[in-house]
Amino acid sequence: MDVRQFNFQLPPELIAQEPPIERTAARLLTLDRKTGAIDHRSIADLPGLLRAGDLVVVNNTRVFPARLLGRRVPSGGAVECLLICQGSDPRHPQVVSGQRRDNSVWQALMHPGQKLKPGTRVVFERQGSALRLHGEVLERLFFGRRLIRLWTEDGSDVEAAIDAIGHVPLPPYIRRADEAADRERYQTVFARQRGSVAAPTAGLHFTPELLTTLRGRGVEIAEITLHVGYGTFQPVRVDRVEDHVVEAEQYTIPDAAAATIERARAEGRRIIAVGTTTTRTLEAVARGSNGRVIAGSGTTDLFIYPAFEFQIVRGLLTNFHLPQSSLLMLVSAFGGFEAVMTAYHAAVERRYRFYSYGDAMLLL
Repeated sequence: MDVRQFNFQLPPELIAQEPPIERTAARLLTLDRKTGAIDHRSIADLPGLLRAGDLVVVNNTRVFPARLLGRRVPSGGAVECLLICQGSDPRHPQVVSGQRRDNSVWQALMHPGQKLKPGTRVVFERQGSALRLHGEVLERLFFGRRLIRLWTEDGSDVEAAIDAIGHVPLPPYIRRADEAADRERYQTVFARQRGSVAAPTAGLHFTPELLTTLRGRGVEIAEITLHVGYGTFQPVRVDRVEDHVVEAEQYTIPDAAAATIERARAEGRRIIAVGTTTTRTLEAVARGSNGRVIAGSGTTDLFIYPAFEFQIVRGLLTNFHLPQSSLLMLVSAFGGFEAVMTAYHAAVERRYRFYSYGDAMLLL
């Protein structure tokens, strides 16, 4: 397929810059996968749209404040760093100035990129905090990325320092600085496992009260983990959909969740994924285990696009995605290309709010 088939005109003012005041106040477009019928509801209506026996699977990853602001040493020039993923590198031992420090090596996007060559030193701070986090650029990587080593002055925990001075990594299409409220609002109520640079945004619509109502109607809830990486924002740089490659992301399916999912599957009950991250995880594991969802941890680079055969997911709750994005391709694979694109045009016409802090779509 041609990537341009997934293009649509989106007025910039429909890109949500703030979340709704109440999580369940978001609007909900429903799409019947069999008939193509579209309806317009609210997230608060979700319990009435599901039925007893349905299993809702959510992603319990937690976003960490991955955006660091600081300055070059010694010039003082401003530096911005977005931590993408952590990983030790044996070529770069954990030694700074002859002393062992508590430090870690990360892949990161850094600005201004051209000036940040290997060997560049930086220091990150946050107004109102006495903490300082030091960094050294180790290598240039692909697509403008850098390998950077971080350490604290006193050898204290680097992750704790990141949590204290880092900023919420709001998506690039939210054109404002992060605020204190984003630390809570850009997390789902399921957020427990630290590790994402972006929220699994379909989960942002849930509240404890909504979950209680769902359970009261006989709907089961299961939690799995997929840590969302920066690849979720990466544009599709190829002309043919089939040539696109998705970056690998880490997942974990606990024993209890696997047992719950397998029981629902064996009994023929609907398994409804909350978000594209949950969908990719379930389908990736099923592809590697003869159609079953088994417990364990690993990574997946599964790219779902039209013609994909779903083995587990029978319902999908998701936000509205970027034109020509891999996420829109996944939704089109599940709901049908023509039906999903028709629904997107209807969403634009009805002035739905798009992307992370926007409204939602339920495909059943």
